[in-house]
Amino acid sequence: MARTGRPREFDRDKALDAALTLFWAQGYEPTSLNQLKASMGNISPASFYAAFGSKETLFREVVQRYLETYGQVMAPLWDETLAPRDAIEQTLRRSARMQTTRSHPTGCLIVLGACNCSPENQSVQDLLAAERERSRQGIKACVDRAVANGELTASPTTETLPVLLTTFLHGMACEARDGDRAKKLDAAITTLMQVWNSLAMAR
Repeated sequence: MARTGRPREFDRDKALDAALTLFWAQGYEPTSLNQLKASMGNISPASFYAAFGSKETLFREVVQRYLETYGQVMAPLWDETLAPRDAIEQTLRRSARMQTTRSHPTGCLIVLGACNCSPENQSVQDLLAAERERSRQGIKACVDRAVANGELTASPTTETLPVLLTTFLHGMACEARDGDRAKKLDAAITTLMQVWNSLAMAR
């Protein structure tokens, strides 16, 4: 009697990367369990649930993986060895390059991954909203640090700067998804940082 070969071993890391690509390209709700299982090598439902528990649990793990890899473009915001302006500019330029790279889906998973979920998936929206809030707070901390060290003067205009910078950061996801390239976004960042310069010169 012929012996059957050993079943192919399930590679959890590769499966997680496949899920990341799908969720990033399509968003949480449009990505079906069948698509996820197919991308993981046509694994069985039993294998899927044994490995990840549920679609939402998998998505949460995907988000964490994204933050630990592609999401590291945000790291300068929390690097206090950098001048506040440099921290923000580096974050914006690194994010622009990452979001427009063609070796993976364009845009940002944190911005686009659950932008139109039904009420039963509110917890998924809340997960990404919390990450976006973290980015807002990182940008605000840089502006506050610039005011504290005298780089910027406290004023009503300066108070709006974190909102302006955050809106640009999150808006890049749509521009990248619509086809803008890094060079175009990089030029826009140069213009945006002139706003910071004008506030610094006005002190």
